[in-house]
Amino acid sequence: MAARTAAGRTARKQVSRTSTGEWSPPADRRDPIAILEKQALTRVPALVPIRYGRMAASEFAFLRGAPAIMASDLSLSPNTGLTVQLCGDAHLSNFGVYASPERRLVFDLNDFDETLPGPFEWDVKRLTASIAVAARGNGFKDACGQDAARDAARAYRLTMAQLAGMGELDVWYQAADAQTLLELAKRPRGRKALETTFADAERHTSVQALRKLTQPGPDGTPRIKYQPPLVVPYAELGFDRNSEEEIVRRVFTDYRSTLQEDRKDLLDRFRYVESAMKVVGVGSVGTRCAMSLLLGETIGSPLFLQVKEAEESVLAPYLKASRYEHQGHRVVAGQRLMQASSDIFLGWASGPEGRFFYVRQLRDMKGSAVVANLDQALLRRYSELCGQTLARAHARSGDRVAIAAYLGRGDSFDTAMARWALAYADQTRTDHQALLAAIKNGRVMSVEA
Repeated sequence: MAARTAAGRTARKQVSRTSTGEWSPPADRRDPIAILEKQALTRVPALVPIRYGRMAASEFAFLRGAPAIMASDLSLSPNTGLTVQLCGDAHLSNFGVYASPERRLVFDLNDFDETLPGPFEWDVKRLTASIAVAARGNGFKDACGQDAARDAARAYRLTMAQLAGMGELDVWYQAADAQTLLELAKRPRGRKALETTFADAERHTSVQALRKLTQPGPDGTPRIKYQPPLVVPYAELGFDRNSEEEIVRRVFTDYRSTLQEDRKDLLDRFRYVESAMKVVGVGSVGTRCAMSLLLGETIGSPLFLQVKEAEESVLAPYLKASRYEHQGHRVVAGQRLMQASSDIFLGWASGPEGRFFYVRQLRDMKGSAVVANLDQALLRRYSELCGQTLARAHARSGDRVAIAAYLGRGDSFDTAMARWALAYADQTRTDHQALLAAIKNGRVMSVEA
């Protein structure tokens, strides 16, 4: 215990807590649009303009779609060396509610495409920067964004200190249910907004998806309703549909082998019907993502699975290589390590052309707060909860005693993260303007969808 505490305090000599709040772009900073263009090289060309269109919509949307840009920027500064399993994309909208296997709504991180072991503060910086950008997007003064970012960093620090004094099993079983989030909303307006979010999440089931996403086929069997460009038949993307369907079937066979024995048995009680490509998210647009419909053998109950391509983490060029050569395995392992409770159908598979995929339920009572609807008070409280949640996720994999010792009892780290948040919000504004200019001058193509 003493050695771990000493390691945390020694890290302060390498990177002071105050210095973590510094940001100014160097003269040789990489062109942010070039980073996005490089990512586009491995994506479905017809879908890339949708990605640019979504990122152009606002500064917060740009930040959501640009973890690769921030990863490049984070690599330019010294880090603490205090390693945890990073989410890699811990912005405000990547926290939310979903159903545990016990069908209880829990609150946690919910996106792990970029997960990789790395310095804990990289996730904290992404979270606090997103808070400052969101505050501006909601029309709040920068003081509000700084205060909310400080609240998140303080909550992270205090939670890590608390977890440092707990046993391994107690830390592992820590979780936040939906009621915890509701308790943060003291005023009726804020509580009503969150209750609406939870009610929507509880309706987001495979049964609801069946009504929304399918229509009866010629034989009466539900078929996926194509809604281009967001739900797209393979033929419209230049692929042979029969070939793509066969690929999906092969992927499912590989995927099944990664599940626990009881879940293999459960999956075998469904029959595969068909798949379609589905555009999801902001940063993920253009990656190969399929929505697959399965029906239960007994009464035809639906199960929608998402088969999502896993590329190399945007953090990979700057950190040690993942222990997992399979990128889908990397995502799944990171998710299981960071989340208190994970999807029972979470698994991975290999695809054609050396591509990697992971699989999860498409709709399983998932939902998140609409950041644009948060007032100033609720933004601060929500940011605090996200800071607590991130600390709990990091404590499952990293040395929580050393990190707590590094953070200390004072507010040096909290204040530094508030400064960083505003400085990087300025950088995001500049980079967003660069994207708008690239669209205007024809360097990249953009469509709204």
